[in-house]
Amino acid sequence: MAKKEHTFEEICKDIKARKFAPVYMLMGEEPFFIDRITDLLIETVLTESERDFNQMIMYGADTDAAMIYNATRRFPMMSEYQLVVVREAQLVRDIEVLANYVKNPLQSTILVVNYKYKTLDGRKALSGASDKNGILFDSKKIPDYKMPAFITSLLQQRTTEIDTKGAQMLADFLGNDLSRLSKELDKLALLLPQTGPKRITPELIEQNIGISKDYNNFELLNAIATKQVLKANRIIQYFEKNPKNNPIQMTLPVLFNYFSNLLICYYSNDRSEPALMNTLGLRSTFQLRDYQAGLKNFTAMKVFNLISDIRTADARTKGVENNSLTDADILKELLYKILH
Repeated sequence: MAKKEHTFEEICKDIKARKFAPVYMLMGEEPFFIDRITDLLIETVLTESERDFNQMIMYGADTDAAMIYNATRRFPMMSEYQLVVVREAQLVRDIEVLANYVKNPLQSTILVVNYKYKTLDGRKALSGASDKNGILFDSKKIPDYKMPAFITSLLQQRTTEIDTKGAQMLADFLGNDLSRLSKELDKLALLLPQTGPKRITPELIEQNIGISKDYNNFELLNAIATKQVLKANRIIQYFEKNPKNNPIQMTLPVLFNYFSNLLICYYSNDRSEPALMNTLGLRSTFQLRDYQAGLKNFTAMKVFNLISDIRTADARTKGVENNSLTDADILKELLYKILH
């Protein structure tokens, strides 16, 4: 039987609505989602007065499956639920033994298992039982190209808006480091009005995070797509003067992702606006504009060759066949190949 798919947003929505599962098996490479779901359960399941007798937090290095099993079999005192949280569960050597409990969990116990940086063996009983009787959630790293959409979605949960440019600025600057992103969003949230509409603008980001609203990868990509040679060169000159906030290691993945997606556009049978948005996984027509411009300004063969050039540039930044060029020199040379 196929594994049930649960998204982070769906799980959080159900928890807030007090639709609890008896088991939350939270595993995977991205600790951010595991921590968020766990914190939300701790905040939601029990009231402050209920926690003294009904909440138990255990740590994998100090426990084993038998201790966890015994904790889950208790009944709540003057509460509908008891909450058992196992942090660092990847350190529990005999974790598979828990399958005996998860196959028939108590509905009055909510067991939350944090199995970070690893995943359970899907062929074994614990994974199957968790999927059947609770929530089996694989917390995966978000690819860089999906970060703008994730930022927009995350802010929507906070009833805060951000435009496409602002989301892209944050994604380019922070990458997919979700813990750092959360801290920066918390910092920006303090600057928003307490009442009325809340909106994070490129200007607010520039003033408080240190990213230029005019000289960034978002604007560079637009300049390249629309063949604005002067604008593109001004941006990389700014990058050269401000290398700490604009390293080439942030720019090359943006360019690689753009031209890879542009090549997909060329091979698409249907190049209508809705079809391309669906193919590329875009949320707004605004995001599509650079691809539409690229289809007009670059041939498919040019795009194919540029993908190879970007790979070569990345290798040269790591010292491959490069004894003297700086990162700024490599980017200037690559930009010339792109625009000419």
